Amino acid sequence: MDTAVKIAVRGRVQGVGFRPFVFQLADKYQLSGTVQNNMDGVKIHLEGALVNVQAFLSELKNKAPRLSKIYEILVEEADSQKLTEFTIIPSERIGTSMLVIPIDSAVCDDCLNEMNDPKDFRYQYPFINCTQCGPRYTIIEELPYDRPYTSMKSFSMCDDCQREYEDPTNRRHHAQPIACPKCGPIVRLLDVNGLEVDSVTPIKAAVQLLKEGKILSIKGIGGYHLCCDARNEKAVAVLRKRKNRPSRPLAVMAASISEVEGHAELDRDERNLLKSPESPIVVLKKNDQYSLADSVAPGMSTIGVMLPYTPLHHLLFTDSDLSCLVMTSANPSGMPILFKDEDAFQYLTTIADFYLVHNREILHPVDDSVVQMNDGKLDFLRRSRGYVPDPFSTSQDVTGIVSFGGQQKTTFTIGRNEQIFVGLHIGDLENIETIDHYKQELEHLLRWIDIPKTTAVIDAHPAYHVQNLAKEYKFDEILEVQHHHAHMAACMEEHQISGKAYGIILDGTGFGLDGNIWGFEILYGDPFEFERIAHLHYTPLPGGEKCIREPWRNAAAMLISLHGEEGIAIAKAIFTDKLSEIDILNAMIERNVNTVYAGTCGRLFDAVSALCGVTKVSSYDGEAAIKLAELADDRILFEPYPFELMDKELLTINFSKMVKEIALDVITGKEVKTISGRFHETVVQAIVSALVYLNEKNPDAEKTVVLSGGSFHNRYLRKRITAELRERSFKVFVPERVPCNDGGLSYGQLIVAAAKRSVNQCALEYQQR
Repeated sequence: MDTAVKIAVRGRVQGVGFRPFVFQLADKYQLSGTVQNNMDGVKIHLEGALVNVQAFLSELKNKAPRLSKIYEILVEEADSQKLTEFTIIPSERIGTSMLVIPIDSAVCDDCLNEMNDPKDFRYQYPFINCTQCGPRYTIIEELPYDRPYTSMKSFSMCDDCQREYEDPTNRRHHAQPIACPKCGPIVRLLDVNGLEVDSVTPIKAAVQLLKEGKILSIKGIGGYHLCCDARNEKAVAVLRKRKNRPSRPLAVMAASISEVEGHAELDRDERNLLKSPESPIVVLKKNDQYSLADSVAPGMSTIGVMLPYTPLHHLLFTDSDLSCLVMTSANPSGMPILFKDEDAFQYLTTIADFYLVHNREILHPVDDSVVQMNDGKLDFLRRSRGYVPDPFSTSQDVTGIVSFGGQQKTTFTIGRNEQIFVGLHIGDLENIETIDHYKQELEHLLRWIDIPKTTAVIDAHPAYHVQNLAKEYKFDEILEVQHHHAHMAACMEEHQISGKAYGIILDGTGFGLDGNIWGFEILYGDPFEFERIAHLHYTPLPGGEKCIREPWRNAAAMLISLHGEEGIAIAKAIFTDKLSEIDILNAMIERNVNTVYAGTCGRLFDAVSALCGVTKVSSYDGEAAIKLAELADDRILFEPYPFELMDKELLTINFSKMVKEIALDVITGKEVKTISGRFHETVVQAIVSALVYLNEKNPDAEKTVVLSGGSFHNRYLRKRITAELRERSFKVFVPERVPCNDGGLSYGQLIVAAAKRSVNQCALEYQQR
């Protein structure tokens, strides 16, 4: 019995070899018809025996290409067109886009094998790719994803590439970035003046320069990196000095898994992450054999590592003594990643000695993604290359909602039907260049996704740049969402938690509804509404931002506000070179001059870090807290310091006794690792005690808890709080698909807006009955 059907496939089905897969499947089951990319996904018309059509549909769903992700397959009866063969027909570019934009993928093993085969015509070609790997999002100009709408449009295919491109049985069939040495992009080695270095093999010449201790700027898939030999202390130190990056850890690229194992502990999950198509930077614990330059990650027990993810990267390690390279984003401090050639030459002339460049234009810059395994769960520190802009599914219609994120680690998020698109990592909105980068990428994605601009969602902080950014776009309404409510809602949505839950939110800064700075909160509620039921006792930040940049000021102010004259004496005993400045801080606090009040986990960590002498002045965001956390061994159970729970109008956690005892331990020369461990455990026990107390007061409340905020990147806090709460029968959930830091804020903002819209619509419908 013959039949005819039309099939619509929605999901990540363009740029992943889906049409060749469909063609070969139709050939296998002797079916005729057509397959076509369109603005909705992939459209298939199929004719043939019913049993064969059924077998086709089964394999379509269960054996799709590795980079594809099918969300929906719609099948309807169709009229027979009496077709005698199966063909791939040109894309259709009309209609409303429902596409999932293809993501960039690390080079696959098949392409690597060809690149390393002297008999292959793509031998050592640094732009080898196929339908299962290579650039995608970074080279797309328009949708649907076809070569004329990418930055490969200027490269005309040679006969060999054209033959593969048109062959439905070849894995490069309709591989849009297909190229070879005859017709594709080329690599050049340039000196600091932009003049080409005379070399038959630019990559080998670049390798020789790296071995000599030179610093190179290398153009990759999503932007420029700065690169040097990770074993060469002098080269790494020079790179740090030139880039003005005194102590922030530098990521490295290791030649192989075995090279990674020579420097870091590695479990199965971490190994799989390194070797995945996404190929992120993975933060690993250093091992006893670690032998990279001290300046790579000074004072850290961890190291950020990635494997080569482009053919060019692999060639840097071929036939070379180099086994590990520093590979850090090439951007001046506070600026977005450089991706245009002219900008790289303008900004990097005082940093790089040479440039390894290519002529495939990058249209959309993306930073490397950064992840870690934290208490057995995936923990995104930065979600970007390899993951963005892959959407998340939701159970509600979020069309027309666009959330703008916050001020730091910014992302934006766009809702379309039941899809949520979290944009790439933008960074901190501190300068016009980063704001322009934000707007450019937002506008591209808005154009591709094509939605009505119904609701703009912004952080409630009145000084954040997103407040003004949202006004530049014509939305029907602008909704403000409290910072920590967004963090809570993001984790609840990720785990599809219905009803109400507790939210333990720990971070550095969030605008509080009482005018103070929040960041150590226990909330109770859902994405629609929340109640703040506990927080950290407020302490002053005289000088505001200066206390964040110089944590010793925060520490001294905390001692002064909590312990008066005794606190002043203790502060002067610890910060002996700041005696007059401590008196000034005291005067500012007494007169409330340029002083704000905060109760945040980040500032608490900063203060303790400064008291311990770990970080008195920060050179990058979060340095004091990160370095203090590095000293706390989560395999040891420490004795907590004393703390108090004060239940007045709102349950308040008071660490004044702990702060004093820590300061005295420092003065008497106690080991800093022990102080850090005891401090961490005090935070754990205070939070757990507070939540248990609150739950006993309200026994009907759900015993569901979400943990979020940037402080939950801290391995000790996440592990111990989770364990302690589960022992007390709480169900605990942590962010695993979006960052718990402000990189996940826009995702939570959108969820809050969707919840409010849903409730308002229900209320309107009720009134109309």
